[in-house]
Amino acid sequence: MGDSDRDPDPNDPKEVFAAVQTLADGLGFALSGVAPAERSAYAGHFERWLADGKHGEMGYLADHAAVRVDPGQLVPGAKAVVVVADAYPGGEGPRGQGAEGPSEGKRNTPGAQHSAPWPPDPSAPSGRIAKYAHGGDYHKTIKQRLHAMADALREAYPGHDFRATVDTAPIFERELATQAGLGWTGKHTLMIHPRHGSYFLLGTLVTTLPITTSETLGYPAPLSPPTDHCAACTRCIEACPTDAIAAEGYSVDARRCVSYLTIEHRSAIDPSLFAGMGDWLAGCDVCQDVCPHNRRRLAGNDPPGPDGRPLPIHPRYMAGSRPTLRLIDILRWTEEDRRRVLQGSALKRIKLAMWHRNALIAAGNALRSCDDAALRRRIAAMVDDTALAEMVRETAREVLKQLG
Repeated sequence: MGDSDRDPDPNDPKEVFAAVQTLADGLGFALSGVAPAERSAYAGHFERWLADGKHGEMGYLADHAAVRVDPGQLVPGAKAVVVVADAYPGGEGPRGQGAEGPSEGKRNTPGAQHSAPWPPDPSAPSGRIAKYAHGGDYHKTIKQRLHAMADALREAYPGHDFRATVDTAPIFERELATQAGLGWTGKHTLMIHPRHGSYFLLGTLVTTLPITTSETLGYPAPLSPPTDHCAACTRCIEACPTDAIAAEGYSVDARRCVSYLTIEHRSAIDPSLFAGMGDWLAGCDVCQDVCPHNRRRLAGNDPPGPDGRPLPIHPRYMAGSRPTLRLIDILRWTEEDRRRVLQGSALKRIKLAMWHRNALIAAGNALRSCDDAALRRRIAAMVDDTALAEMVRETAREVLKQLG
């Protein structure tokens, strides 16, 4: 830490900020900034969202609501929150449906072009996975480096507390990211950087160490003020296949969101949402893929940062030789298969019954476009398979019912 002449002054919050950014850059984070450890300005909105039940089965969001809206309750005496962001590959969007948005109607119709980096097997119906999960588990990738940052800061500034969070702790990472100058909150409720779009994963380090905030320093590049650049654009709202984003934006009903339904929702899914789920197996990229601010990332033409270099992408996020996720294969998965295929993936938290459920819904949507006798037989067999979870058998029955 520090330059060749001296270490940063522990009593100068501005020098501590510079030291934090140097650490973050050295650890390969694409963006980093500092937010104040203050109570959320959206606490009331969050409480109303919970009261309306829009969090669905994510009971953990309500379990620690008071802590979630105040970093000072997570780390007593907290003074600042370091926010970091990892970029992940945006890749090429579905053919003919880039960031300019769909030409008409909903973009995620059954049988839509796949956007996964490994091409689906054209001889059998396949399902899509959100881009952030094409590589390794971001929880581990980010948290390991946050722990390294905390160790270095703890050594340089003894007597202070640090707590790293990546999704698992009750904290508003996206709000803190905007306060730290990493972007603004878009109408789809995700963070958008004005130059680099929204394909980012976030982590935080809550600390009692006084650090000058990004705002106080005028948001040094590549940081930017959290100015809303969505303007009159409604592409994400119009493209959402299940109408999960509020008509005016800035609020998502998780109970309708494909990402929530495929990853967080543990029980049977409302049949009225089946068609909108298209061929998504885990997560959804629709609202990001149609966003104009992701146009260059989708085309693989991300603008360089202030140093003239492209944003770094950790090697663990680069897609490897993952096998094609054919629907009929998933419908035959055992628990051993699930563990083997998802080793090292953030998606291993999705239980086997949920994979079966998701694949059944995607299979039903695929069969509407092109019949596949083997896939149809497998769905029918699952209806009477008592070894399967009742939720799976119920979904299989509903899929066959909808197919007629």
